[in-house]
Parts: sequence; C-alpha cells; structure tokens
Amino acid sequence: MAQRREKKAPPGKERRPIKKKTSILITESVDWIDYKDVNLLRRFMSERAKIRARRVTGNTQQQQVAVARAIRIAREMALLPYSVRQVTQRSKGRRDRDRDRERGDRDGELRDLAADETEATDELEAAGVEDAATGGDVGEETGVALVGEGDEE
Repeated sequence: MAQRREKKAPPGKERRPIKKKTSILITESVDWIDYKDVNLLRRFMSERAKIRARRVTGNTQQQQVAVARAIRIAREMALLPYSVRQVTQRSKGRRDRDRDRERGDRDGELRDLAADETEATDELEAAGVEDAATGGDVGEETGVALVGEGDEE
C-alpha cells in the first residue's frame, strides 16, 4: 500500500491564532435591535447597501438574524436604501484610441475655426466696426460690438 506523507509547514511560517472579532452590538451593549435605529443598522451595511456577513461584523448567528431582519424592515419602510447607485467611468483601450483620433480631428477643426474667426475680425475692421479690445462698445450678454449707441448723448 501507498504511504501517506505528512505535510509540514515550512519553519518560520507558523500560523498565528485567528483573533475572534467582537460585535458592535456587544461592545455597545445593545440588547434590542430596532429597525428605526438607522445609524446602527448602517454600520452593518456596505457602501453599496449590502448586508455585511457575520465573519466581517463578528455577530453571533442570533444577532445576525436580528440585524438582517431589522435592515429588511427598514428598507421596506424606506428608512434604508435597497441599493446605492454607483456612477463610474471605465475606460477601455480601444475607446481611448478612438478618442485620440477624434481629438486629432477636433484639433484640425479648432484650427479652421480660429482661421475663420480671424478672417471675420479682419472683415469687421475693414468695414469700420470697432473691436472690444480697441475700446469699442460691447454688449454685455452677447459680446458683439455695438456701433452707434454711445453717439446719442
């Protein structure tokens, strides 16, 4: 028959004894879990409004059942949320590449717009319309040079 080999832990890697978690209910000496005590119940919920497990909270089985029941009742009474909306923007490799390509196109468009704007200002100056930078009257909302408003005094 085949012999069984006993596996030994390598020296220096001895296991530490696992420290038992103490429940919040025990430390704060809470006897009755009320569904209206939202601040206490939130401590047993994750950021996404999930009920934390016993191994995380350190509750006994009876405490965990009472906490879960209170959370469910509080959710039904609309004191606690069922879930929390998490808005995250995840970037994927291909989308970033497409975005860079679009930026290249946008840079060309911006150059074209800047050229059009300089041509338009040259035409306005040739027509005798004063620019805001040179001391002409400027409308507050539109930023368009207004001609002749200051002459009527």
